[in-house]
Amino acid sequence: MRDESGIIEGRNAVIEALRSGRTVERIFVLDGSHEGALETVKREAKKRGIRIDFADRSRLDNLSPSGAHQGVVAYVASFNYAEVEELLSKAEERGEPPFLIFLDGIEDPHNLGAIIRTANASGAHGVVIPKNRAAGLTAAVAKASAGALNYTGVARVTNLGRTMEELKEKGFWFVCADMQGESMYSLDLTGPIGLVIGAEGDGVSRLVREKCDFTASIPMKGEIDSLNASVAAGVLAYEIVRQREGRG
Repeated sequence: MRDESGIIEGRNAVIEALRSGRTVERIFVLDGSHEGALETVKREAKKRGIRIDFADRSRLDNLSPSGAHQGVVAYVASFNYAEVEELLSKAEERGEPPFLIFLDGIEDPHNLGAIIRTANASGAHGVVIPKNRAAGLTAAVAKASAGALNYTGVARVTNLGRTMEELKEKGFWFVCADMQGESMYSLDLTGPIGLVIGAEGDGVSRLVREKCDFTASIPMKGEIDSLNASVAAGVLAYEIVRQREGRG
């Protein structure tokens, strides 16, 4: 069974979704159960590298729109993912140096949707997210993007760091958001660039940070010393826009 929120529930429905090649983001399975169909769900998910979370019955009841979950609830993508090469092709078609936004560990769907919206508004050619420990393209993300997902591609990769290394070979420079970094106004953010935004609280992970060429901070003038991830992405994205347009 599936509803408009991008949720599939029920043993047979989830197994069919997995075997059909649907993009399944995450699966919740009843903890402690070894019932045959649920074991099949686990096996099919493992083969495809899909994250499984074990939950008690009360949590599954809360996740299930109908209450008829049969011990399993799956989140599926509401939009298809793009390939990184497709994002680069968009830049080439526009005759612009590539500008991609990389997200490291953004798990809040509202933040992801807001960043996709910012990517579209700022002229970024796409967004890149990791396969694990991150929000995927659920209905909540689509709603938060306010339609931007119809125009801005999102690529999902197994390893952000490896993808960054491959793009460096194509001339990319990477800048990550870090409140301890250099002021964004002192950095050259023109040319082929990847803007890396980390999760709130944790920031950009060490392994991804090591792949970055620069760290950029946003000047803070008030008593609060940090910004929401989607707001930080917007501020830095528009500094890239400002520099590309050669203003001030």
